Amino acid sequence: MLASDLSTLSELAELAEEDERRRKRAPWGVMALLLLTGLALLRNGSGEFDVGPPQPASAAAPDIRTGMGTFSAPAKPLDFSTVDRIRIPAIQVNAPVMPVGLNADGWVGAPPADIANLAGWFTGAVSPGEKGTAVVVGHVDNQRGPAVFYGLGALKKGNRIEVLRKDGRTAVFETYGVEVFSKNRFPGERVYGSKGTPELRVITCGGGFSKRNGYDGNVVVFARLVAVS
Repeated sequence: MLASDLSTLSELAELAEEDERRRKRAPWGVMALLLLTGLALLRNGSGEFDVGPPQPASAAAPDIRTGMGTFSAPAKPLDFSTVDRIRIPAIQVNAPVMPVGLNADGWVGAPPADIANLAGWFTGAVSPGEKGTAVVVGHVDNQRGPAVFYGLGALKKGNRIEVLRKDGRTAVFETYGVEVFSKNRFPGERVYGSKGTPELRVITCGGGFSKRNGYDGNVVVFARLVAVS
């Protein structure tokens, strides 16, 4: 990693500590805004590759009748904690996580695009492991190549996602669906809404790409908490 990247990550760590001091619970007014507007996120992306990122297969779609389809029983919710790292072994993701909010246009913010291996935890929702739906975002690519969630669309039902929290606990989620949604018809309530249990959404860009508008959709991974270590 470049020295400049290390300096940036140090600054992000300080921001996370400051965020933890000032935040006791999720600002649900912000989440309500997302549910009303149905806006997606992460409009950036270069698309400058011979083969684009993998897209979800139709078989990976969640069972919308139950919202479940996992193989493991749900785990008990955790208390609030900020986030340290995310690991997704099936697609070789092991990345630090910084806090992100909404940008000036009302979209979910994204981590700096020039640091490829960096994800963002949306502080307008619960923290991963709390009761409710936590949201982690990241770029699919940047001008230099694939980024942290380039392989997200290749995940399958039953894959594990590990979120390492600043309180020393690791929230282990199991995927039960992977879909790509058009940004113009993004189902905000379905993606962000609480199911009454600890859930996680991991989101990046996907779908078609044009130089003028970037990616026209978002890949969304649906997962729920199944273990804590």
